[in-house]
Amino acid sequence: MTVVGILGVVHDNALRIQHHLTLDILKELILDFKPDVICGEVLPSSFEKYTINPIERGYWGEPPSEYYDLIFTLCEEQNYKFVPIDWVELDIWNDFDPLRSYTDAQKEELDHELENWWQKQLAASSEGGIPFNNQAFDDVTKLKYQWIAQLDSRSHAVRWECRHEIMLQRIKNAIKDNTNARILCIVGADHNHALYEGLQSVHNIQIRYPLK
Repeated sequence: MTVVGILGVVHDNALRIQHHLTLDILKELILDFKPDVICGEVLPSSFEKYTINPIERGYWGEPPSEYYDLIFTLCEEQNYKFVPIDWVELDIWNDFDPLRSYTDAQKEELDHELENWWQKQLAASSEGGIPFNNQAFDDVTKLKYQWIAQLDSRSHAVRWECRHEIMLQRIKNAIKDNTNARILCIVGADHNHALYEGLQSVHNIQIRYPLK
């Protein structure tokens, strides 16, 4: 049977250190899972750029730092297959900013509210064996995005719902292409609940979330 694990991460190294989800801990979790395939929150176009020139950095849409600093190298060393699953249309992404229709004063107030939501997420992040990988964090995250959806439903549909549908389909394609494999999905922790819920309808797989 195919085993699909979900590992939520944060993309900032200072946050990783502060909340005890360092690259060393991520490495230990990955090695312990023993994946055959890693599905990562990386754009296919960005992964193609990486394969052509691994030292090129600083372009819009480049993979988060944990891929350069750990995951890509680990895939090469351990012979894990890497599948990029992210989706963003970079030429229109900024046009769907959820705060695009608000005045500067309103944006300032909403930015403050977004920060409040983030603090709630951080407060829930440590409830479990792996930081940012637990039901309490996911519950707050879902509420945050329900609030964001109310700000601009079209933006939410493009940046969140459509993006998740494509990410999930790319994971499903990886499941289909790698029979009886161990597949580890590594994404920003805000995506955890969407992947977990979206994979419930896939037959003949075992989902591991949290990993421990």
